[in-house]
Amino acid sequence: MKICRSLVCCVLIAGSAGSFLANGDADQQLWSQRMANAAIERWPGGRFVPEDQQWVWNYELGTLLEGMDSAWLNTAEPRYYNYIKESVDNFVSQDGSISTWKPEENQLDHILLGRQLLLLYGVTQDKRYAKAATLLYQQLLNQPRTQSGGFWHKQRYPNQMWLDGLYMAEPFYAEYASTFRHPEAFDDITKQFSLIEDRARDPKTGLLYHGWNETKQERWADPKTGDSSQVWARGMGWYLMALVDTISYYPEDDAGRKQLVGFLNRDAAAVARYQDGATGLWFQVVDKGGAKGNYLESSASCMFVYAFARAVREGYLPQSYLVKAERGYRGILSRFLKTGAGDSISLTGTVKSAGLGGNPYRDGSFPYYIGEQVVSDDPKGVGAFLLASTEMENARNAKIGRGQTVLLDAWFNSQKRPDASGQQSYFHYKWDDLSNSGYSLLGQMFRSFGASTKTLYSGPTLANLRSAQVYIIVSPDIPAKNPNPHYMQAENAAQVAEWVKSGGVLILMENDPQNADLEHLNLLAERFGIHYNNVLRNQVDGSKFEMGKIAVEGGGPIFHDPHTLYMKDICTILAKPPAVSLLRDRGDILMATARYGKGTVFATVDPWLYNEYTDGRKLPPAEYDNYAAGKELIRWILEQIPARASSATQP
Repeated sequence: MKICRSLVCCVLIAGSAGSFLANGDADQQLWSQRMANAAIERWPGGRFVPEDQQWVWNYELGTLLEGMDSAWLNTAEPRYYNYIKESVDNFVSQDGSISTWKPEENQLDHILLGRQLLLLYGVTQDKRYAKAATLLYQQLLNQPRTQSGGFWHKQRYPNQMWLDGLYMAEPFYAEYASTFRHPEAFDDITKQFSLIEDRARDPKTGLLYHGWNETKQERWADPKTGDSSQVWARGMGWYLMALVDTISYYPEDDAGRKQLVGFLNRDAAAVARYQDGATGLWFQVVDKGGAKGNYLESSASCMFVYAFARAVREGYLPQSYLVKAERGYRGILSRFLKTGAGDSISLTGTVKSAGLGGNPYRDGSFPYYIGEQVVSDDPKGVGAFLLASTEMENARNAKIGRGQTVLLDAWFNSQKRPDASGQQSYFHYKWDDLSNSGYSLLGQMFRSFGASTKTLYSGPTLANLRSAQVYIIVSPDIPAKNPNPHYMQAENAAQVAEWVKSGGVLILMENDPQNADLEHLNLLAERFGIHYNNVLRNQVDGSKFEMGKIAVEGGGPIFHDPHTLYMKDICTILAKPPAVSLLRDRGDILMATARYGKGTVFATVDPWLYNEYTDGRKLPPAEYDNYAAGKELIRWILEQIPARASSATQP
């Protein structure tokens, strides 16, 4: 897929590790792409061990695939998705069972790969992935706990909480609860974080010790506090990533969400104080940078960069943390990234493992942590590098939409279907619909530009539009699609038009008359000089994709670059002032814009940015680039927000 061009602002300069924010040749790849490609070549099928050794369900693969997720969502490169699916399919049977997973071991480490199960279920709607994810959710429900309610790290580590475990379990716990609507889970998730915050914090540095033993019986545990004695960098890295990744699944009005954001700010401040001034990196034992034998470590540095950058993009941390992330990423590229012949690339300086207790016994001392093996191309480090890289590659774009809210209609298009748990869920052009019909990738694009995405489940009014800067209406329902459609009414149109006049940006994405309501949407569109014509064109016969091909020359106000779009089964537009034609094909208007008061309207004849035609899995990637064109459109949409409205929403 032609995804680089000038849309992506963080193109690498080949062989120059310090140029992660430089604009360069459009054909050059991002660091995230080069590392993802190298990982696929290095570990075919997601397998890290020789063929004569058993390959088991494990957290290292989970960490690598989290990074591969981010690379796929950032590029729509189908190779990355296919790698994720192939890696997980090695373990998941048709009945949803997971080979080599042993629930009786109660390992929190085994939960992490559940996030890939939820991704694959969302994309494919294959219930076996949901069944497998439910097995892991049930493990959490039955996980042994400390007397105060914290998850044991593993069955063989009784009454112990480790920082690692928060990353292994809580993001999955929250995502599963959000997906299958278990709101009661969020109190428990908040409790897990609160316990480790209360029990494992060093009052002097504000950092968290690697582990806490409630019974204080372990040799590594302080007899008074139960804490281990050192602040392990990757332990803090796991923990910050756990916070950042979990918060996004919390309901907006859940009190625990605010509490977790507070933890993140406190912990980020503590970590930032120990960023090495010379390199921007972090030491293996965080607060002992000058101690003999201590060393700068790559995986933790990648984790801190990712957590800082994403938290800024999501609005959890102030903008100043992006500067720290940029310094850290430059240090990673200059110190730990090694390039060789061709596309060869390696990440060095990763501690292979660290833990507490066990046999041979790990005493958690300073000599223990600095004495563990350091390796290159460790999957945990590579996964963290992919996460850090995609965030940094989006960092400049994220400034464009920071503080802006994009509201997606779920009233005029309010279709539902049963999910794997039997509950009715909204789908079809929705942010959280990962399947072909969804807008999950479009939502990811908006969020990569720093905007937040929300959904409106009721009819639009000035009151419920007031908090949004962008409002999107897509393919309104007809009875054939929804037996109880909500049609656009004159009063709805009046309210939306008034909102636009005051500075709102309205996006209308219609469909063909056999699949959507044109008549009632025209009540709104005609207020801006736009009329959807009751015609059908671009009918596509099977996989003859060329029948839906639309050429964009580039050089226009929205599409600066040339693109080849795919639009299947569409209507057309009639435009009159204040509307103007934006894109024509064979004499027909397919896109139009209008200025209306302080606001802007963009109208098109197809919901052409849904997952089926943007995520790289269906269209011939060398021929069509809906994804790249979508990135240009999103930039333009966010740039239409009036300056006063934009500044008013800044945190």
